[in-house]
Amino acid sequence: MENQAPTTTVSNPYGLLGLWTNGDLIDRSVLILLLIMSLASWYVILIKLWDQRRLRKSGRTVDKQFWTAPSLKDGVDRLKKGDDFRNIAEDGLRAASHHDGRLTDRIDLHEWISMTLQRAVDGVNSKLNNGLGLLATVGSTAPFVGLFGTVWGILNALVSIGLAGQASIDKVAGPVGSALIMTAMGLFVAVPAVWGYNWLLGRNRVLQDMLRNFASDLHAYLVGGVRVDTGAAGGARPAAAKAGPLGK
Repeated sequence: MENQAPTTTVSNPYGLLGLWTNGDLIDRSVLILLLIMSLASWYVILIKLWDQRRLRKSGRTVDKQFWTAPSLKDGVDRLKKGDDFRNIAEDGLRAASHHDGRLTDRIDLHEWISMTLQRAVDGVNSKLNNGLGLLATVGSTAPFVGLFGTVWGILNALVSIGLAGQASIDKVAGPVGSALIMTAMGLFVAVPAVWGYNWLLGRNRVLQDMLRNFASDLHAYLVGGVRVDTGAAGGARPAAAKAGPLGK
């Protein structure tokens, strides 16, 4: 039986590890930048998902506890402190209780409460949209960062080949293929960022509609004593009681 020649494993010098080991300062800087962009985008995605989940849970609590309270003051007390819906309700109650003075004597109660609730809702919407700009930036710039690394790597490879005077396929394909890893890394970073941006934006629209509906119902309650309910046969549901004053 003939002896078989021992097999030898040849390590790939042009992989990601080889690119980091053999790369210069620019190559390593591009890889570090792409890593930071990827970590930042995933951090924003996870944090915003948590915030959206918390706000959606608060919206369900409002229907079960807030609107079933005997008064708005009692409904506010049933919500957790720091809750966005509670903050909106408190702002509305303050506007209804403090509609006096020189600054508001020319503005009727309807408009004053509407302005106050709109500012409160806009503040929550602003918090919902925080971080989405980072995802958009990463999604649009990461491919170009990777492309820059690829161009830089190919340039260095061609210069090295020109100085060595050897243009064989093994001298060209390896360094060029290694440089293309940068482009793949850029796409690897950009795709989740774009996907996360579009997904979170769609979920934000649902939550923003929920906030606007809550503010609209609260406005109708404070001004007319009824909550607008499009699902009810009469178009509006009477309030359980008048809005109580908000304690300082």
